[in-house]
Amino acid sequence: MQKLVDFVREPDLESHIVDGRLELTASGNWTALYSEMLERRVKSVIPKLAGVSATSLNFIAVRELDPLGAWLMERLMRAATPGGRPAHLIALPEKFKGLVDDVRAVTGEQLSRPARLNFVFLFLDGVGRVAVDSKKSLTLFITMLGAVWIALLGAMARPRTFRFTPTVHHLHRVGWKAVPIILLITFLIGCIISQQGFFHFRKFGADAYVVDMVGILVLRELGVLIVAIMIAGRSGSSYTAELGAMKMREEIDALQTMGLDPVSVLVLPRVLALIIALPILTFIGSAAALYGAGLVAWLYGDMSPTIFIARLRDAISVTHFEVGMIKSPFMALVIGIVAASEGLAVRGSAESLGLQTTTSVVKAIFFVIVLDGLFAIFFASIGM
Repeated sequence: MQKLVDFVREPDLESHIVDGRLELTASGNWTALYSEMLERRVKSVIPKLAGVSATSLNFIAVRELDPLGAWLMERLMRAATPGGRPAHLIALPEKFKGLVDDVRAVTGEQLSRPARLNFVFLFLDGVGRVAVDSKKSLTLFITMLGAVWIALLGAMARPRTFRFTPTVHHLHRVGWKAVPIILLITFLIGCIISQQGFFHFRKFGADAYVVDMVGILVLRELGVLIVAIMIAGRSGSSYTAELGAMKMREEIDALQTMGLDPVSVLVLPRVLALIIALPILTFIGSAAALYGAGLVAWLYGDMSPTIFIARLRDAISVTHFEVGMIKSPFMALVIGIVAASEGLAVRGSAESLGLQTTTSVVKAIFFVIVLDGLFAIFFASIGM
């Protein structure tokens, strides 16, 4: 008797071709318990679908149905519909209709190709999405800026709560350890600008003006801009990765559970370290760029170091130096805020961490360049 019961419960899929139509009759239990058997039944029927004009699937004899059985049924119906051939599901018991509809809604694919949207609509949709994303990014930036400002006011009101040791540690990392690469890159930039200047200005007999160009360009713009971009890629990405990893391991939630403010503990020391380090690195980088320019002027432009220094002293003023140094703390603040906000936006997966780190570097460089442009307009308006 038990063998007879098991036989009745085993799934089956009978097929008959009548007048060019394929009639399928399902029976038994279409559940995960008989998954291998169901797979074989469905695979054996699929080749028969090619030579028929229509297909019907009768489910009247099915005793039990679970999501696996419903998915196999949906798979069979999809295989029967290509080429415009009709496929009908008939006699489905009422108790199974809800499950079948859910599986079709979750895993179903549209049998007809979706209509192609107009190019104008796609363009407007892209513009709208960019606008919404920009608003979210700006809101996140302003929120983090306000949180850091509040944390700074709290540290000033209660100096004993300020994390001095972490600030010094981060200052050592983003400042002292960055000196070699800053020296190398800015030195090469100065060499390249000087070489190109002599190469082109020599055609007009204006070799002496290369010193003016290099001095003003390095002190006002390139010195601080190159250093800020390098720090955004080097330290900004590091901040985002560190804070994102802490977010993934729920260390930030643990700090909040202990009654500590994550911005005061983690973000403020990092931002202050950047604000202190970037002006120093800008000064070092500008000096290295000018040294590289002078070296190329001597070896390539036949201009002695004495003449180069004398010409440089006449070409530049303290104002040019002040312009570059004034920009650097603000650029450091932007880099730190963007890096911290993107790090705290990590959702919990390695993919999210990588995405936010990339976004942090791109946004930081973008904001640095925009800020440099705004400062250029501001200083031009006040005559600096």
